[in-house]
Parts: sequence; structure tokens; C-alpha cells
Amino acid sequence: MVTPQTDRACLLRCLAPVVFLAALTGACSSGPAPATFDLSAPSARIRGASGVQVLVNEPAALQQLSTQQILVKDASGSVSFIGGGQWADNLPRLVQTRLINTFENASQIRGVSRPSSGAVADVQLVSELRRFEISTPDNQAVAEISVKIVSDRDGRIVNGRIFRASIPASAVDAPNAARALDEALSVVMLDIVRWVSGSQLPRREDPGTAAAGEDRAPA
Repeated sequence: MVTPQTDRACLLRCLAPVVFLAALTGACSSGPAPATFDLSAPSARIRGASGVQVLVNEPAALQQLSTQQILVKDASGSVSFIGGGQWADNLPRLVQTRLINTFENASQIRGVSRPSSGAVADVQLVSELRRFEISTPDNQAVAEISVKIVSDRDGRIVNGRIFRASIPASAVDAPNAARALDEALSVVMLDIVRWVSGSQLPRREDPGTAAAGEDRAPA
């Protein structure tokens, strides 16, 4: 004869492995939270391109870089992540923010913002985050970004370039890796700002006026 007590005992026996597994999972995930590291935006006075408005797009990136994890890549191309640390935001979004900040800190460009701001711009920066890792066994922090200047009026690619910097990391742990990668990215971002500021950038002007100006022969 099956009694309520028997049913309860059977239920407890069935649930016991599930309860044990949940407890074990909770124990495994209860370690200390990883330290969070930000990226900085350097300041330097860079002349040129005053009066131009620029939109900075979020860099495209492979999935392994579209994360908050700090990446390590060995000579064979094998990828791993450094434990105990993470970036303050998804990496491409964080790089976009700090590049905008670097333009604001360093350049005479009139306005710099995201495409989502709704601002009317002269040019857009379209980029790809190609590398951002600690390269072993030489322990170099490598930052590499390809950038294209695109006319916002007609979508024409005005110029393009790849920027790369490498800084030694004193150790392959979260604090030292983050510090070295931050330094490498600062070099790259200043080079990007210097390059854009020194380029001949198209203005978002009336195409007819521009054509008339180009057809007019010098006196």
C-alpha cells in the first residue's frame, strides 16, 4: 500500500541528486569576483582639422575580442584568457568610448560623437579591432586597429591605415597585462587622432557648390 509518507520519501530520493548538483554548482561559482580594469584616454595637443565633425563607429571584432576577458595568444595562435581580471565593458565598445575621449582631449576637431547621437558629420571612422592581446612567449601587449575615413556625404573611403603598438608586459597576470595593453592602446589612439587631424577631410557641403569650386580655374 502506497501512503503519503511513501510518496514523500520517493520524491526526496529523486530530488536528492538534483539538490546535490545545484549545491555543488553554487560552491564552484562562489569564488572571488574578478578585478575590473578600465582603459585610459591620453591627452596631447594635436593641431589640424578644426571645424570638422567626426562620427566614431564601434570597432568590428572577432568573437574572441568581443568580450570583457583579457586575451592571451601564444606562438601557435592558441587563445586563452587571464583569470582574475576583466575589462570594464565589452572591449570594442570600451575602445570606441576611449577613442572618442582621446579626440576630445587631444584634437581641435570641432565635434566627435557616436553614430547613435544623431549628429550630422563630415566623416565617419570605420574600424576593426584586429589584435588586443598579450602575445607569448615574449610577453608583449599588442594593440592593432585598422581604420578607414569614410565621407559621410557619399560613403567614399577617403583614406585607410593600420595602426599597431607593442609594449612589454612585466608579467602575464591581470594587473600587469591590463597596464601594458592600456599603454599600447594609448599609443595607437594618439596615432589615429594625429592621422585624422592631419588628413584632408571632406566637408559635408552642397555637392553642387563643391563641383562648381572644383571646376573653377585658378586666376
